[in-house]
Amino acid sequence: MFDKILIANRGEIACRVIRTARRLGIRTVAVYSDADRGSLHVALADEAYRIGPAPAGESYLKAEAILEVAARSGAQAIHPGYGFLSENDSFAEACAAVGVVFIGPPPAAIRAMGSKSAAKRIMEGAQVPLVPGYHGEKQESDLLRREAEQIGFPVLIKASAGGGGKGMRAVLTLDDFDDALAAARREARASFGDDRVLLEKYLTKPRHVEIQVFADTHGNAVHLFERDCSIQRRHQKVLEEAPAPGMKPELRARMGEAAVAAARAIGYVGAGTVEFLLDEDGSFYFMEMNTRLQVEHPVTEMITGQDLVEWQLLVASGEPLPAGQEQLAICGHAIEARIYAEDPNREFLPSIGRLRHLRPPADSPHVRIDTGVRQEDEVSIYYDPMIAKLIVWDTDRNGALRRLRSALAEYQVVGVTTNTGFLASVAAHPAFVSGEFDTGFIERHRSDLFPSAMPAPGRTLALASLEILLRREEEAKGSAETSLDPYSPWHSVSGWRLNFDNHHTLYLLDGEEEIAITVHYRGDGYLLALPDGNLLVRGTLDNNGDILADLGGTRVKATVVRHGNTLTILEQGRVHTLTIHDPHACIGEDQGVDASLAAPMPGKVVAVLVNPGEKVEKGRPLMILEAMKMEHTITAPRDGLISSLNFTVGSLVSEGVELLAIVAEEGA
Repeated sequence: MFDKILIANRGEIACRVIRTARRLGIRTVAVYSDADRGSLHVALADEAYRIGPAPAGESYLKAEAILEVAARSGAQAIHPGYGFLSENDSFAEACAAVGVVFIGPPPAAIRAMGSKSAAKRIMEGAQVPLVPGYHGEKQESDLLRREAEQIGFPVLIKASAGGGGKGMRAVLTLDDFDDALAAARREARASFGDDRVLLEKYLTKPRHVEIQVFADTHGNAVHLFERDCSIQRRHQKVLEEAPAPGMKPELRARMGEAAVAAARAIGYVGAGTVEFLLDEDGSFYFMEMNTRLQVEHPVTEMITGQDLVEWQLLVASGEPLPAGQEQLAICGHAIEARIYAEDPNREFLPSIGRLRHLRPPADSPHVRIDTGVRQEDEVSIYYDPMIAKLIVWDTDRNGALRRLRSALAEYQVVGVTTNTGFLASVAAHPAFVSGEFDTGFIERHRSDLFPSAMPAPGRTLALASLEILLRREEEAKGSAETSLDPYSPWHSVSGWRLNFDNHHTLYLLDGEEEIAITVHYRGDGYLLALPDGNLLVRGTLDNNGDILADLGGTRVKATVVRHGNTLTILEQGRVHTLTIHDPHACIGEDQGVDASLAAPMPGKVVAVLVNPGEKVEKGRPLMILEAMKMEHTITAPRDGLISSLNFTVGSLVSEGVELLAIVAEEGA
């Protein structure tokens, strides 16, 4: 076994590898960019070295910088995590050339699976079932269009060189093919430096089921059962579970055997995942093989009792697999939810900012948190916006779902928008609970999963008001204690006024709506005149800043996080943001910029689709931004003429800046 390893990654997976290495007595070396200087993985590692500026291309993707750190630190092996260089065969070869062990498969296996087209040809030879499609090397647009017609619509365009939903487009009709092909190529080139694509028949209601495989250098290969990863947005997974709901033992055995055959066909060593599409009739088709540890590997660990990172380290050091197929068994059910800094109501756009309040549920045998961030850390534009992975386990699926809903309700994040509410909606949806779902689940149930924003209810307004009043009590008591006249009525918290009755009015903004709440001071609390009626409230603040409140006889515990004049109220999984408002303050004039023409996030302009003076119709695509590996299309909010383009391809833009301008056509 190794004495010291370098982790060529960041965030959650770097922390995950460090945890196992520490348990095994292995020293760890972290690398970091300028953006990650104060990050958690740097703090946890035994040593840490800077490798470059914030952009991944100038740091985490610089193989030579990482190998130089390995030499300086004396690391014997490099764990690549997932993403970045984890599936880079040239990097694996470079490690071998300098005598450092690459904790992953052989370069030839990475190459074989790195091209989806080549992978499908190999799988066909190994008699692994394939989806009908085109996997050829010829890439002329006319040829691809003809192949798509021959396959029959709908078809799926996929980047040949990568995964994670990048460079993937579902095309329903021939008329949409050219635009989708251009977008897929552009995204594939940006993500993988390779714009080649393949085509597949698009199955309308498939499930995404993958098999965890492991092989060693002694000729042993096993599978550790399946994971269902069908709940996806933008073709990227957000909920994964093991075992797959409704999976019959006979089908599990066939899929497992096919996955092991796929691994053996390429001389695989280490951890890998063979991904299949499972059709409604029980047919399954090879989709791709990920030659690395997957983000969702914890659910497999939870149901098998195995540490897959430990397996990786053992295999990389030349040891045989810790267990054979007959020794592996499924125990219970596990579900993983990916907690992202993103806004589900804005097409899952990344949310950038500081984690001003972060309180996950407590770890236990039933709840596990894998994270790479702490409170006050920044979610930046440069990397994936995942905050953590929430993994739950119980003896059966219903128990795991119950624990998932409970843990999501306890997960508190303030400073960025997150998907926790969305995940809770999925976890509670009857179709998901019953196991009746496929990869189209989110779109099919959009109206249920993305409810319209509701105004703050009276209970939320009462909690916000009580927080303000309790804070004022604390401030008044502090002032009295330091005052030369601590008994002065001016330090009173009872609402005492000279020549006035003991009441006060609070003003809050809920979005753009102003809400006035009259507070009448009572000896046993505060009587609030709320929009939906009067309510007597009282309470205290505990040492964590939580409110222990009595709202009209109902006991409530909640958290209210204040930043400036902004209050975020978190209670039983509900999150609402209000602003303390001064109605007498000056309000700036509206500048009249269309919100839809402003950058919805910090990012990079990757395409400008119009020219100055060009006439456009409402809904016409105008510009494409890229941030955190995602594309967002800016469309025309109305008919008109393009009067100005403020940025060109390659420009970096800040959130809220005006990207271009549209004016009404003369005479219109």
